[in-house]
Order: sequence, then C-alpha cells, then structure tokens
Amino acid sequence: MLHKEGHEEQRHSECPPEYIVFDEERGEYICTLTGEVVEETVIDSGPEWRAYTPEEKTRRSRVGSPLTHTLPDYGLLTTISSYRDATGRKLEARVRLEASRLRRLQAKLRAATSIEKNIEQAVREITRFVDALNLPRSIIDTAMMIYRQAAEKGLVRGRSLESMAAAAVYAACRIRGIPRSIDDIAELVKGGRKEVARCYRLIVRELKLRMPIVDPIRYVSRIVSALRLSPAVERRAAEILMQARRMGLTAGKDPAGLAAAAIYIAALELGERRTQKEIAAAAGVTEVTVRNRYKELVQKLNIPLPAQ
Repeated sequence: MLHKEGHEEQRHSECPPEYIVFDEERGEYICTLTGEVVEETVIDSGPEWRAYTPEEKTRRSRVGSPLTHTLPDYGLLTTISSYRDATGRKLEARVRLEASRLRRLQAKLRAATSIEKNIEQAVREITRFVDALNLPRSIIDTAMMIYRQAAEKGLVRGRSLESMAAAAVYAACRIRGIPRSIDDIAELVKGGRKEVARCYRLIVRELKLRMPIVDPIRYVSRIVSALRLSPAVERRAAEILMQARRMGLTAGKDPAGLAAAAIYIAALELGERRTQKEIAAAAGVTEVTVRNRYKELVQKLNIPLPAQ
C-alpha cells in the first residue's frame, strides 16, 4: 500500500504544470497530457455564478466597495448621491427635499466625533500633497491609514494638522519605496521642514513603524532628469552606487544625498559638470550633504577625477 501511494505521487509530480487545469464542475485538477486527476475535492472559493464580461461581473457581484481609510466610516455607510429612484426616474419635488435632508443628516453622522472631523480635514490635505507632488493615488490610502492610527492614539492633538498630514505622506512614500525627500513635501507646508521632520519622527516612534531602507539608485533618474543630464551620467551614477553598496558605504546614509553625490561624480567624469548647489537643489538636500558624501565616495572607492 505504501508502495502504491509513493508510485501515485511520482506519477503526479511528472505532470508539467502548464498542462494542469482546474475543472470547476467536478472541483478537480486534471492533467490534460495524461488525463489523470492530480487533486480532487478542491474547494472553490470563488462566486457560484459565472460572468463572461467585466460588465456582467460587476452587475452580478453582490459585494460592496472595499474598505477605505479615506472616509471616517471606512466607507461602510450607504451614500445618498442621487435624486433618482431605482429605475432611474427623477424623484418628485417632495421626495427630493426629503432626500436632501437625509443627505445632510448622513454627512453629520459620517463625521460625528472630533477625530472623524479631523480625519475628514486630513484627507483633503493629504490629497493636496499627493496631487502637487504627482504621486500615485494609492499613496492617499496608505497615508490615511498612518494618519488615522496617529489620530486614534492622540498624536495629532495640539499639533499642526498640515504638518502631521505631510509627515504621513512622507512615511507612506518611504513604505511604498517612492523616492521623495522630506524637503519635497515640506515645501508645501507653512510650518517648514523642521516641523514636518518632528512629526515624522513622532509617528515612526509612537506607531512603531518599520521603515524600509530606500535604495539610493531609485533617486538617480529623477535628479538626472531635473538637471537635464545624459543617460550616460545616469548609468555611471548607478554603477558608483552599486559599488558603494557592495562595500557597505550606503548603510545609514540619506539615499537622496548619496544619489546626488554619485551624480556629481559621474557628471565630472563625463564632462557634464553641474555645481554642488545645483545638484543639491535637484535632490532636495543641502550642499554640505553632497560635499560630504562626494568626498567619502571618491576616497573609499578610489575614483580618479579630472582636474577641476
């Protein structure tokens, strides 16, 4: 008996994956090459209905919209958004007035507490930052998740809503691996960089967020584009950063500063010189940062530079 089970397992393992299909009616995986049943009594977790077009799938689906952090109620409440009935016909004047009253009441219920009202204001600020910086729309939900946690923990009380929202956007960019410096975001905030940085450190510490280390190479393309340098400079800067990473020189360093220094070196080597001030401005870091990282990379990597 043991021998037979071992033999069956061997036969099944020989079926190439590209020939295995799922039979929905029988709930079985079948090998189309040999005709044998690879696995049976499989539970189908999908819907019981069939749909052959996206429109038909949407029409037959009985599930509502996914939860979202951009609404105080997570999008659970039904929204009164139309003055038409289920058949599409316009409502009578009396019913429209009642629907308008219910809509106003619903708006109050959606943001009944001070935290919910604060979250509504934060959504507008975060959306403004995302639009101004041309960030992916998905950043809004990630930033709102962070901001909501901070609000529920009482971190926003007594602090600038604008600065906390900006800090949440920066944290979301770090989590999602999007190369944006804190200076890019702070330019849109009245309180300035210092206040945004303070709020960011507070959020990371109190919410115990683990921020992934951003690869400085991700910053290179944006900085090179802003400075209108050639693709050759971009490639050479990436090579310098990869060599620095192999030697352990990038750990604990500001990725934007490292990228700026590598671009400065590459531009010097290829005769497309830019000043440290120009590169620092494009990278959103200080000239001192560019100068320090530049000296370190040249010295540790033994890079010979042309006479300046």
